[in-house]
Amino acid sequence: MSGTIRLAHSPDPDDAFMFYALTHGLIDSEGIEFEIGADDVESLNRRGLDDPLLDLSALSVAVLPALAERYKILDSGASLGEGCGPVVVAREPLPVAGLRRTRIAIPGFQTSAWLALRLALGATPPAEHRPFDTILDAVAAGEFDAGLVIHEGQLTYADHGLTRVIDLGEWWQADTGLPLPLGVNAIRRGLDPAREAAVARVVGRSIRYGLEHRAEALEHARGFGRGIDSERADRFVGMYVNELTVSLGERGRRAIETFLERGHRAGLVPDPSGVEIVG
Repeated sequence: MSGTIRLAHSPDPDDAFMFYALTHGLIDSEGIEFEIGADDVESLNRRGLDDPLLDLSALSVAVLPALAERYKILDSGASLGEGCGPVVVAREPLPVAGLRRTRIAIPGFQTSAWLALRLALGATPPAEHRPFDTILDAVAAGEFDAGLVIHEGQLTYADHGLTRVIDLGEWWQADTGLPLPLGVNAIRRGLDPAREAAVARVVGRSIRYGLEHRAEALEHARGFGRGIDSERADRFVGMYVNELTVSLGERGRRAIETFLERGHRAGLVPDPSGVEIVG
């Protein structure tokens, strides 16, 4: 099956781990050529909203209702936190309820982390977007009272002298019994069904290869971890790449449905009824 698929994932260790085998030509790509790039998830969310030219893109679950006419969720490649997720950090201990009035640096207004925080608080705190990899330094420098941290910052915030206020994955699982859905691979609508199915198989194959060749995939993933050591890279990838990443299954699908339904009931996302999962 010939032709190029334009693909972009986020520049963090778990996404890099998923696409290691595909990036290095270690699996059967079924004749499809993949053009692979990386960008932070908020930029990818905005590209999806403004210029949906990517065939396969990492997207935040929270933005999917707004993109349901353009993209479908691929069954393979989702990041769901089992009792772990984005964290809010501060220089000094803060009560969770106090975050409703706290000026917070966030990694993007379309991110699942921002939706999860507003659901947890039952309110929308004052917030300002900052690139995800600058938030820890901004909070440590006193530019913000707190920061909403994604990616490997969930493991490194203490290195900056910061303390955790809330882990949104812990909160979500305690409240729902489900993993917190954060990001997915989304495939552009309009592709030939056979091609769509082939892409789904190739992505699943790449993830499975990484899980079965963990050491070499982790070495690749570390290059996307902004200086984290091997142990932290292994821990971080283990938080978000698992059997639900290979295939969402019933539990993963229910987690996404529940998250978006709650967001819609709270008036924070559009009607999610058009969101479709394929593969």
